[in-house]
Amino acid sequence: MSGYLDAASGLPLSPAAREALLAALDDGWADPARLYGAARRAALLLEGAREAVADVLGARPDEVSFAPSGTLAAHLAVLGRLASRPGHVLHSTVEHSCVLAAIRSVAGPAGAAGTTGVSSTAVPVDRLGRVEVDGFAPRADTTLACLISASHEVGTVQPVAAVAEVLGNVPLLVDAAQSVGRVPVPTGWSLLTASARKWGGPPGVGVLAVRTGVRWRSPLPADEHEAGRVPGGVGLPQVLSAAVGLQAAVAESAAEDARLRPLVDRLRAGLAGVPDVEVVGDPNDRLPHLVTFSSPYLDGETLTRALDREGFAVSSGSSCSASALEPSHVLAAMGLLTHGNVRLSLSRDTTRADVDRFLDVLPRLVAEQQ
Repeated sequence: MSGYLDAASGLPLSPAAREALLAALDDGWADPARLYGAARRAALLLEGAREAVADVLGARPDEVSFAPSGTLAAHLAVLGRLASRPGHVLHSTVEHSCVLAAIRSVAGPAGAAGTTGVSSTAVPVDRLGRVEVDGFAPRADTTLACLISASHEVGTVQPVAAVAEVLGNVPLLVDAAQSVGRVPVPTGWSLLTASARKWGGPPGVGVLAVRTGVRWRSPLPADEHEAGRVPGGVGLPQVLSAAVGLQAAVAESAAEDARLRPLVDRLRAGLAGVPDVEVVGDPNDRLPHLVTFSSPYLDGETLTRALDREGFAVSSGSSCSASALEPSHVLAAMGLLTHGNVRLSLSRDTTRADVDRFLDVLPRLVAEQQ
């Protein structure tokens, strides 16, 4: 789909991931927890997938678990740490909604400690969406910090390593869903989560990594746990496909970065020339494939539908809850318009011709709303 500009929500299966999935349906169907031959083969395949993902993350294989989604992985990361060590949580104002929801579910109101003993403080960002590093200076009771690796809405890359240095021994959870497979994994994380569908793997596979030595306890009822963290078994064919897809994405990332950045630069320049349109996010220190714009005169839903009729798939509203078209908490935290915003995120299939056609179509659609 050449007009697909919503890669940040999810990608079609990459050729490598598709091939691995089809092969694994025949070779990886057995329960890897059993002892017969097919199960032992499945267990070897699972460990191979775990090792491949761990290698990309810079982790040990036993630090990596697979979850049914990136959202569940994020919930488990937050709640598992706080179940083990309740206390104060620092988080940026631009975290994904699933991370914020997990914190709110156990934290007291207005930063106070609730019955769970958990309190939280939101660290602000500037107008480019970059967090204030000094805002992560921990209190004596700080037990967890959360910082997204790069904004899922505006593409700004966060100073993860610098924040980790300020935190010292306080564990840092990094939601790396948008960056894994596209840019190098940041250093300094203690817990990390990701989602396979963001790098061209299959839906239904999330990644939860917890460094050895970080106290973490499952917040879910005790039962059989895959790698001790996620209940139940795994969809082995999907996990194998995800691992192969991640390896392929990393292998292609430098070439894709070099191809996509000029296309995004072209979009940013073209959008800046449309009357009453503001391009947001850091123009330089950003993800290679993502750009967001807004206008006080636009209705995001109307423009999204108009672009769909022109053959373009884009995202509007809060990107983590766009089905409800809720105002973007990320743009609000940046002090920007929270309505009339559109996010464009390019895929491996996006070409310069697609970008030029988008820039040719958009001014007319914007003018029709004014």
